[in-house]
Amino acid sequence: MSAKVSFHPASGRSLLAEKALAEWRQLIDDLANCRETIDELARWTAGLILGGSRLLACGNGGSAAEAQHFATELVGRYSAERRSLPAVALSADGSLLTCISNDYGANELFARQVRGQGRPGDLLVALSTSGQSRNVLLAIRAAREVGLHTLALLGKGGGVMAGEAERQWIVPSQSTARIQEAHLLFIHVVCDYVDAALTASG
Repeated sequence: MSAKVSFHPASGRSLLAEKALAEWRQLIDDLANCRETIDELARWTAGLILGGSRLLACGNGGSAAEAQHFATELVGRYSAERRSLPAVALSADGSLLTCISNDYGANELFARQVRGQGRPGDLLVALSTSGQSRNVLLAIRAAREVGLHTLALLGKGGGVMAGEAERQWIVPSQSTARIQEAHLLFIHVVCDYVDAALTASG
């Protein structure tokens, strides 16, 4: 039997929506306290992309979707008409993922791709809401071995991935959903910087 959703008797608004909005209001307040850090990190990321670094992005589940979202905004477009930029989501090729998983194990899903596709000076963006994903951790380590820049977008204190990447942003939240939404906000800020730079230069 499916669970019933209760509604606020006066406004008709879902109490679950109220809970999510309350969590977002708290998170926005927390993020406001580190807005300079977010902005500096977004400018650093955009600068690498604009400077010719190819973006490799990886994550599991919802973070895989975020990685694909990031690559889509760069290769396709975000909000402005500008040239396509090189980016790939390492979670997007189903045939490749099943091959690596079958032959080498799930822990090597992203690391093997980093070693095959990454070049010195490229950028790996590794997403994990918990900071505990073994295959993402190994991707960061492989990227460092190859000579890539590394950025970890994390949450829940950073987990075992805290301190592994060249740069990191740990969202101050324990909610997987809110962490993913904050990661998407960061991705969009990066894209804002990229678009602004390319449209200003013509």
